Amino acid sequence: MEQKKFKFINRIFSVIVLLTASLTYLLTIEPTVSFWDCGEFIASSYKLEVGHAPGNPVFQLIARVFTMFASPEHAAMAVNVMSALCSAFTIFFLYLTIVHLGRRIIEKNGNGGTLSMGEALALIGSGIVGSLAYCWSDTFWFSAVEAEVYAMSSLFTAAVFWMILKWEEQADSEYADRWIVAIAFLMGLSIGVHLLNLLVIPAIAFVYYYKKASRVTTWGCIGVLAASAGILALILWGIIPYLPKIAAVFDLLFVNVFHLPFNSGAAFFVIVLLVLCFLAVYLSYRKGSRVWNIISLSFTMIVIGYSAFAMVVIRSSNNTPTNEGQPDNPFALVKYLGREQYGSAPLVYGQTYASVYTDYKVKDYYTRMDSAYYKAPAPPEVIYPSESKMLFPRMHSKDPSHIRFYESYTRGQGKTVPGSDYKMPTFGDNLRFFFDYQFNYMYMRYFMWNFAGRQNDLHGQVPGDPLRGNWECGIGFIDRARLGDQSVGPDYIVDNKGKNHYYMLPLLLGIIGLLYQLGKDKRNWWITFLLFFLTGIAIILYLNQTPYQVRERDYAYAGSFYMFSIWIGLAVLAVYDWLRKPASRIISEQSTAIVVLAFLF
Repeated sequence: MEQKKFKFINRIFSVIVLLTASLTYLLTIEPTVSFWDCGEFIASSYKLEVGHAPGNPVFQLIARVFTMFASPEHAAMAVNVMSALCSAFTIFFLYLTIVHLGRRIIEKNGNGGTLSMGEALALIGSGIVGSLAYCWSDTFWFSAVEAEVYAMSSLFTAAVFWMILKWEEQADSEYADRWIVAIAFLMGLSIGVHLLNLLVIPAIAFVYYYKKASRVTTWGCIGVLAASAGILALILWGIIPYLPKIAAVFDLLFVNVFHLPFNSGAAFFVIVLLVLCFLAVYLSYRKGSRVWNIISLSFTMIVIGYSAFAMVVIRSSNNTPTNEGQPDNPFALVKYLGREQYGSAPLVYGQTYASVYTDYKVKDYYTRMDSAYYKAPAPPEVIYPSESKMLFPRMHSKDPSHIRFYESYTRGQGKTVPGSDYKMPTFGDNLRFFFDYQFNYMYMRYFMWNFAGRQNDLHGQVPGDPLRGNWECGIGFIDRARLGDQSVGPDYIVDNKGKNHYYMLPLLLGIIGLLYQLGKDKRNWWITFLLFFLTGIAIILYLNQTPYQVRERDYAYAGSFYMFSIWIGLAVLAVYDWLRKPASRIISEQSTAIVVLAFLF
């Protein structure tokens, strides 16, 4: 099949997938408000109010557009419709991504610009199976039909990953770098939805390196990994916090020294910053420096996208009914963006639940009062001695109920800490809690919900409860070995509508696709695996979750399940590739592809 003809057919099926996902979500959306943050997101979007930190102005602005076409009593449904459409387009980009990666596998096997009819059918089948497997997966479907930021965040992630693959496809053309500039703009906008999209940066760096490097080396890959981590750190701990901090310094000067209105200094700084950005773009273009021109353009686009947070300050200054943290000036915005009211959890090295602080320090911060800024003491920051700290601290919460849960792993053993009522957990106990609770219960359980099956929709708080929130595949001897006989019990357990049995088929397909891509296309496998790791296990490490979570947290790992669905799709291509030669003695290649697709679908 010629490339032009395949593109046309591929686009038709991508639209069919988009319509299928759209109908799925629009027919099953929440009719009003669902639990947790959805009510706040709907209310704050409807009147452009200031919700909880760190804010989501881009989500609110787009949601506000949807509510403008609805009466007040249907505002909640309007925002839910927005989430449904964002999710449907996420499935659309997933389809295109799977087809692209499958095409790369075929090309590496020596195929040129044309595809056989069987290969074309297998490619399209891969996209359909993988994208619809994710479309109808437990976690994504749940978040797709309610007014949460994760649907729009998933769309940004899917779009950005697809766009870097489009850049790779067109990298040798004159205007290919426009995709990188567009990606930078979406990155800036995504900060105003959720920070999860930034995790795509390492994958983008590797796609660029693999395409542009004359020779790929181990040290080159290490350098790319370090550089991408540096870019991610620059955005997370440079651009996001320090642009408002610099704006706050200007505002302090303009308000306290020049006696001008609040936010005048911040507005002056933003104007100067944009002028400098445009000047850098112009000068790099005039000097013919393509690399610096792309860098300056990308930075400018990130800043423009990030500038959506001006809405938070503007609306807070108008004293909206919901005005959490009151970030009506750059100093308050810095605290708002830093989520200071939530505290922080230790990651690599820090205190445990048994640690006792020996000192504290108090930092001053500026706060708005009357017509000027004044210094005020911030809440004290406690200091723990080194003997009360440990490497990779997972048991850190001092909540009494959490401590009782921790001690079910330590059994009261460990080092005595002077002044503490508890003993310091050993590193082995610490790892046991991490693997059993944080990794297995708070990630693998959700992973198996989506690709093996789910027992029910009851909230599960702790491991070991045989009736709440476990995964269940429907294969008798596996489920009985894990959970006992689930055919007896109260009706709300046995006949729960949240019970889904997939018999591990999606899981097995994903493993097949993973191994197939690894064997046929190691570079793209590494990119896919890197995103799978960063949007799943890396989030577990970063969140350092405490016991007794108030709700299931599977929505945080939807990106990881997205990447696994790519492998589910590639499994179709794998099975076709394995069967086409032996089956060619009986039927044609296209018939083999149709049989494989019909069986797996």
